[in-house]
Order: sequence, then structure tokens, then C-alpha cells
Amino acid sequence: MVDGPRSRRLAGRIRQIVARTIETQIKDPRLGMITVTDVRVTGDLHEATIFYTVLGDAEVQHASKAALDSATGVLRSEVGRQTGVKFTPTLTFVLDSVPEAVAQIEELLAVARAADAEVERVRVGAAYAGDPNPYREPHADDDLDSDDLGDDDLDDAGTAAARASSGPIDPNDIPRL
Repeated sequence: MVDGPRSRRLAGRIRQIVARTIETQIKDPRLGMITVTDVRVTGDLHEATIFYTVLGDAEVQHASKAALDSATGVLRSEVGRQTGVKFTPTLTFVLDSVPEAVAQIEELLAVARAADAEVERVRVGAAYAGDPNPYREPHADDDLDSDDLGDDDLDDAGTAAARASSGPIDPNDIPRL
């Protein structure tokens, strides 16, 4: 079983070798402006998927794909020669969809910016729906002191507090449970 770091190192090395070989040795006129974006190698090091982008329209992309497919043998032999691994991985080229995804994300961000600008425009002249201070404040009439209350208005805790402040507690006044 091969560990992950080894496959990552091999993927990085394959990326360098393939990019340099495409630039210097492959002279196919169908080959457009290619950028190798990523290489992924399986855990057993037998297959390598090479992701690439091409500058141009769909016709240039198809022509570049055909040129890469025809140059796969040369690229694989160069990878095997420069890496020195026991089994040279098979190379598969896949057109990377990152530029299309980036364009779609940019469009979504533009829609979000427009929506934020609309919310900001509406917010500028807006007022709160309720009172400016939604919390209740006691009125002057609502402030009652304990002196204003009669003996019958006191609860049990108030009665015990009133008795405690008047002097010692009589054991006969303690309610039984």
C-alpha cells in the first residue's frame, strides 16, 4: 500500500515534467495555449489524471485535446524516464472546468452585489415600525412604596420580613409544615 504523501510528490513531479515537455518537445500545430492546472495520481501509482485549461473557444479546446491524446505516448515515456518509478502511470488528460466555475461564481457575486445595493437603497429612507424605544418604562404613578401598602397587601415573605425587623422571632409565629 502506498502512502498519500508519495502520490502527492509524484503528482507534483508529473505536473512539472508534462508542462515542460509540452512546452519544449511537442510541436503539434493543433496544440493551443495549454496550462497544466493539476495532476492527481491514484494510491497505487498506476494512473495519473492531468487537468489542463486551454485559452480559446471550444474548437481550440477540441483540437488541443486531440493533440494531447496523440502525444500521450511521448509524454508517458518522458515521465517514466525522469521519475524512475517501477511502473510508469498511464496518463489521462481532462479539460479543467475551473474557468467556467469561476465565471459562474462571478455572475452570482454580481447578482448578490446588486441585491445588497437595493437593500441599502431601501434602508436609507426607512424608519422603525414601532416606537423608537420599544421597552416599557415605569410611569410616575406606578412607583408605589411599601409604606403605601396595607397589612393585607403583604405576602408571607413580606410579613416575615416585617416581623423580623420589629424584633426577635416568636416560635409560636412560625408556620408548621
